[in-house]
Amino acid sequence: MAARAMNPVQALSYAAPRPYWLDDPSRPEALPALVGDEHCDLLVVGGGYSGLWTALLAKERDPGRDVVLIEAQETGWAASGRNGGFCSASLTHGWANGAARWPDELTTLHKLGLQNLDDIEATLTRHGIDCDFERTGEIDIATAPHQVHELQEAAEELEALGITGYEYLGREALGAEVHSPTFLAGLWDRDGVAMLHPARLAWGLKRACTELGVRIYEHTPGTELSSRAAGIAVRTPYGRVYARHAALGTNAFPSLVKRVRPYIAPVYDYALMTEPLNAEQLDAVGWKGRQGLGDAANHFHYFRITPDHRILWGGYDIVYHYGGGVRTEYDHHPATYQKLAEHFFRCFPQLEGVRFTHTWGGAIDTCSRFSAFFGTAHGGKVAYALGYTGLGVGATRFGADVMLDLLSGERTERTELEMVRSKPLPFPPEPVRSMGIGITQWSMTKADENGGRRNLWLKAMDKVGLGFDS
Repeated sequence: MAARAMNPVQALSYAAPRPYWLDDPSRPEALPALVGDEHCDLLVVGGGYSGLWTALLAKERDPGRDVVLIEAQETGWAASGRNGGFCSASLTHGWANGAARWPDELTTLHKLGLQNLDDIEATLTRHGIDCDFERTGEIDIATAPHQVHELQEAAEELEALGITGYEYLGREALGAEVHSPTFLAGLWDRDGVAMLHPARLAWGLKRACTELGVRIYEHTPGTELSSRAAGIAVRTPYGRVYARHAALGTNAFPSLVKRVRPYIAPVYDYALMTEPLNAEQLDAVGWKGRQGLGDAANHFHYFRITPDHRILWGGYDIVYHYGGGVRTEYDHHPATYQKLAEHFFRCFPQLEGVRFTHTWGGAIDTCSRFSAFFGTAHGGKVAYALGYTGLGVGATRFGADVMLDLLSGERTERTELEMVRSKPLPFPPEPVRSMGIGITQWSMTKADENGGRRNLWLKAMDKVGLGFDS
């Protein structure tokens, strides 16, 4: 009698409900909370990538600048310690989104994005940050016939635009890189994406900041921001911080600048991590190039292989909660874990029997144009950058530079960009927001099922520039 196939859900039975990246013995001890008052030149609110890059670049630009950073939990605790570890050069959530929104700036944005990725790599070397940085590139994968045509068109458009570093892979060429019966074709961005350990990047930036003299206070949320004659004041549970300027890197969490809040819809994304693959299993999937992978559907999966031969498998579902709340209880969604496990073994049936060791989720700061937006408040004393929509591992460094440019009043190549000077459309208030997101999710699913054909709702959303994505 043939052996009975394992139910994919059984592979979840021993999975720990916590982010794999944060479950690391090298995780640093938390720093003390702020008690009393602090005074500084620059206050940074948020200890994720956005805030850490801002604090680090501020000190590198001006070593004499007095910088304080406050974080509500621990550095790297939220999205910066929970993502897939894809560090992309793209500043626009992919070249197609950039081409649709800022076609006249696409070449400049591409150049600045690659320079930003180069600068990240140089910073890691300069400060001795070991976060398993590997510049492997990423392959967008077609798993349906209409996606093959879309990838072919994309390759032709990139070539026409003079954007290099992309390679179209037919089924056989893609199979030589990674083995899956579901893969039909791919578009490999060879130069523009690196893989890394996201939590170790955050912890390394934290160490680099403190070594340069940044004072970091953890378990110190900023609860209220107000103007004062010489600058701003931010209230915390046990004191206040008085500063000449402030940079806000709060992303999916409610901004201290309340008028910015309608621009963000927090959505939840989920991921699984497998146990380490053995030699036979590694041979069965190939993947010796260690590229990041993502399929080309609207409801897409992203997946990558770690240095210790585990596979991270995430994405697909986009979970929005009525009212846009960000809560700890939303960090897990068993129905999505089950769905992801089923999809994993459909993609890699040769890995039947592999078990998952970790399951987790977290909030993403989605905006209607899918890429970051920027601005100032309180008479130019406060800057913000948010709305990275799941592609902030690399782009947050660029956003940090933009915030520092805006606070200094400098006119730079960055601040002159239409992307930087414009805002996305805000999301409507509830209950219209939830209804719109629900209709959009349904429409995206139907498009995936119907050869990529977008219905009238999605076409209308495209026309007005209002979208929803993970």
